Amino acid sequence: MSFTLAAAARYEEDIRKSRFHCAAAPIASEAEAMAFLAAHRDASAGHNCWAWKLGNQYRFSDDGEPGGTAGRPMLVAIEGQDMDRVVVVVSRWFGGIKLGTGGLARAYGGCAAKCLQDAERIELVPSSRLAFDCSFAEHALFKARVLALGASVEDEAFGAEGVHLSLNLPTAQVAALQKLLSDLSRGRIQAQLLDA
Repeated sequence: MSFTLAAAARYEEDIRKSRFHCAAAPIASEAEAMAFLAAHRDASAGHNCWAWKLGNQYRFSDDGEPGGTAGRPMLVAIEGQDMDRVVVVVSRWFGGIKLGTGGLARAYGGCAAKCLQDAERIELVPSSRLAFDCSFAEHALFKARVLALGASVEDEAFGAEGVHLSLNLPTAQVAALQKLLSDLSRGRIQAQLLDA
């Protein structure tokens, strides 16, 4: 089970006179992650380290800190919190006391983890996109039944022959939808997966 953030979150902590400020947000694409990073880089900070995860894609940066001491621990924090579709940036203002590589890794990873722990999260439910055609007479009944399965209608296109419905549905309900459509139409209607 994976989670993402319900909204942007912030966390701040002082560690041995260095100030660490973390900002995190939910993302739906790499472009959103990069836009968030650009908007939350603080030019006055010595380092703006970051990490993001989106499904099987991920990236991170140590932004001048010793290799492996910032970005990777932040990515581990994201994965350790069972998070996905999340971007995190931690800005550091040096306070005069060196933390060492272990101290930096604990500070960056810990700051990211605390930010994600404190934030409101929502469960990511796997979903599938499907489409089917029905007659005008069947439309109201079919639409009511698929909505009852937890589907959301992405598009309804009315044509000369009937209605073309595009849906987003929890993947666990796909088989139930196929059975429902087959039963209601006496085997005439089958939904096509759009994500295949």
